[in-house]
Amino acid sequence: VQLAESGGGSVQSGGSLRLTCVVSGYTTHNYRMAWFRQAPGEERAGVASLGSDGTTTYANSVKGRFTISQDNAKNTIMLFLQMNDLKPADTAMYYCATVGEYYRNDLPHPDGMDYWGKGTLVTVAS
Repeated sequence: VQLAESGGGSVQSGGSLRLTCVVSGYTTHNYRMAWFRQAPGEERAGVASLGSDGTTTYANSVKGRFTISQDNAKNTIMLFLQMNDLKPADTAMYYCATVGEYYRNDLPHPDGMDYWGKGTLVTVAS
């Protein structure tokens, strides 16, 4: 299983970015995929998650601004995070991750995830 994020960059406050995570080789059912972020000196925290049943969950800090979605192709899952109205507080390294046999509609704890990408950096200037 491989996860690879892209789409990070530097934007001004109020701007938008779309992150993409290409998930290959993943065949687990009842999965949950999520975006996490980690700012310098802070713990990694969940931003948004999406289950194989289509349910989504967002951190309070991003509700109404971020949207998680996916697109499936043969042997590949594309996970997206559309980020609008970005704020300096959104500056962080963003990671995608997956966990299998997960049945709750919530933001999984980072320690419970099975596979991770290497991250993509988002910087929002004021």
